[in-house]
Amino acid sequence: MSVNVSDYISQKIKRIPVSGIGKFFDLANERPDIVSLSIGEPDFVTPQAIRQAAICSLNEGKTAYSSSPGLLELRRAVSSYLKRNFALDYNPQGEILITVGGSEAVDLALWAFLDEGDEIIIPEPAFVSYLPCALMSGCKAVPVTCRAENGFKPAIADLQAAVTPKTKMLILNYPNNPTGATFSGKELSELAEFACRNNLLVISDEIYADLCYANGGHISIASLPKMFERTIVVSGASKAFAMTGWRLGYVAASKDLLAPMLKIHQSIVMCAPTVSQYAAIEAFNNCYDEVMQMREQYHLRRDLIVRRLRAAGLDVVEPQGAFYVFPAITKSGLKSEEFCLNLLNYDVAVIPGKAFGGEGDDHIRCSYAASAEKINIACDRIDKFMQSLK
Repeated sequence: MSVNVSDYISQKIKRIPVSGIGKFFDLANERPDIVSLSIGEPDFVTPQAIRQAAICSLNEGKTAYSSSPGLLELRRAVSSYLKRNFALDYNPQGEILITVGGSEAVDLALWAFLDEGDEIIIPEPAFVSYLPCALMSGCKAVPVTCRAENGFKPAIADLQAAVTPKTKMLILNYPNNPTGATFSGKELSELAEFACRNNLLVISDEIYADLCYANGGHISIASLPKMFERTIVVSGASKAFAMTGWRLGYVAASKDLLAPMLKIHQSIVMCAPTVSQYAAIEAFNNCYDEVMQMREQYHLRRDLIVRRLRAAGLDVVEPQGAFYVFPAITKSGLKSEEFCLNLLNYDVAVIPGKAFGGEGDDHIRCSYAASAEKINIACDRIDKFMQSLK
């Protein structure tokens, strides 16, 4: 008797959509002449001092498991980094957990605090993993659309309208992937008041915190009054330190919030890769100058791609952080997937906005974590494509 595997697949997994990013990333890799602005990965090599720290740890035979929360020396480094840069005060013993990338950290927060039927509000456009992670946790994801005319930021009235008796959590990602939007201090105060008024926990995904171009830099919602006790800060080394392949993330939260997340972490992964932890100690302690140098390059690239896309006829809300821009394609008369598939004929790969929900189908996501040369070549081709549609 043959086995129909489909009959055995979890219904939760069947509901998860295929990754819109993965599809176009794979298509781009199949064609060597394509200029890809599709993937959110720094084009910089991990700084030499970080790589050397990893090599030294291997040469010294430091290849065993660490404690489940992570190396204490690394937790101390993360604690100092958060206090130094974002005025966050977390005890390295009991309030910081080292994870396998920021993605595990988000999973842990969802699994630890949301039961079947609980609801989490997700402002959209949003990072593509949030919805699948919510579905796998068994909770209900409630999207709230963030519109371009509002700078891709959620309106408090729209958030309030999404609240029900089952709403338990809000997830924020800022600077945002895919829009590059971030929040001012006043806007964060309004979001904090909303969370307190509705007794919500907040997952604050701050993986792009160091790549903020707005005046005053990044402000963590966890630093605001009454928010420490209800905020789970998620971040890592991937983006700012160009360490995507090292898979090194962390959670910072009160002891009460962190304890159930640690319980899950111990059961599913034991600990983050030890070699990555030793590398990250060097990163958080000694490599912030390199982060600032990379941020300056991203800032210049942002200015370049915004100028070039506007010249090509696309409407662009200037991103204030991360390394993505989310231009509107309404003038093309095409929806996002059709636009991106046709653009492949001009040897440029970008991501359809519909992959990120909300009103994304009228947008595309372009990453400017690519060299200025590649950005210029891609924009030349985008311009030709737009001209062909007239």
